[in-house]
Amino acid sequence: MNSKSTKISRHTLARECVFSVMDFETTGSVAGWPVEPWQVGIVTIEQGRVLAGSFYEALMHIGERPFNPHAPGRHAQLRHELAQASAPGELWPEISELICGMPLVAHNIGTERSVLSKMAPLHRFDLWVDTLALSRKYYPALESKALDDVIPDLGLTQRVNDLCPGRGAHDALYDAFACAALLEHFLSLPGWENVTLGALI
Repeated sequence: MNSKSTKISRHTLARECVFSVMDFETTGSVAGWPVEPWQVGIVTIEQGRVLAGSFYEALMHIGERPFNPHAPGRHAQLRHELAQASAPGELWPEISELICGMPLVAHNIGTERSVLSKMAPLHRFDLWVDTLALSRKYYPALESKALDDVIPDLGLTQRVNDLCPGRGAHDALYDAFACAALLEHFLSLPGWENVTLGALI
């Protein structure tokens, strides 16, 4: 994945930006335990297109702790792998190379922003594009704005499956590709040629 970045202007056309699209899967809320990430996926968009071969994924060690019983994902099947995975802090040097200084994209940025603020409290991440907010604004008639509903409703399922074969919703890498495909869709719409990064934010 290309980690080079320059000073980014909010006046830059969105189609000319390089975006880092990310998704964290977390343990969910459990009384007496912090919400912790257990999987991360990061994907690149450049010149308005998802770079299929440019991605990063990792499992994260969280120790012996309970998950919220409603937390989605394959964590129950991956407990052995999670026990041997690196801690989030140990992965930070790799992750930071891919996201620091970049405009970041997520579907409902609250989770990703919260995880990053705990993982790297001295860093500022203030360039966020939220595809959930874009979906609400430009497709208000959609019954659900959840990522795994928006993707099929907009006819993007095959695109995501081609980008991330063999995975499914609530896998961090799959969801990062799904979010990236959704932003790719928006950037390809007629009339979006002159949309700036600042307008997306």
